[in-house]
Amino acid sequence: MTDHTGIARLLSDRPMDAVSLDWLKKAHDAQLALCAALEDIADSLPANINRQKCMYAAKSLIPLVNGVHRYEEETLFPLLEKLRAHDGELTEAIARLKFEHVEDECFAEELTDTLTRLGSGDAGVNAEAAGYMLRGFFESIRRHIAFEQQFMLRGPLAS
Repeated sequence: MTDHTGIARLLSDRPMDAVSLDWLKKAHDAQLALCAALEDIADSLPANINRQKCMYAAKSLIPLVNGVHRYEEETLFPLLEKLRAHDGELTEAIARLKFEHVEDECFAEELTDTLTRLGSGDAGVNAEAAGYMLRGFFESIRRHIAFEQQFMLRGPLAS
């Protein structure tokens, strides 16, 4: 899923009242594809910026991140908490993931502004700072997804 229309379709297909591991896998795949695009952008700085890729990423970033977070917080996490009500480690992990969601969403807003500026050819963007921002963001998203896949989506939901 590498286009804004595909991401919009994914988000519109989001199950509202049930956990779908198939949907979550597609959402994770879309996030990882966006991370790969962000890494390509970071690698292209400062001299070989693909402006179109920057604009695509800027347009897709906030809807995708926020949409997946809403699904996790409104559907997935409550079910996990219900199925494993007495699991203190799970409760702590979910609280940490929710906090990471807030951080990621704030970071996504700043990054969207930077990507938009890069995409429009703004020469005032500090390429080194933009590279650090991009890498910090996509590495955080990748870690978040890896944690969910390894520790949270095993057990009661996988069966």
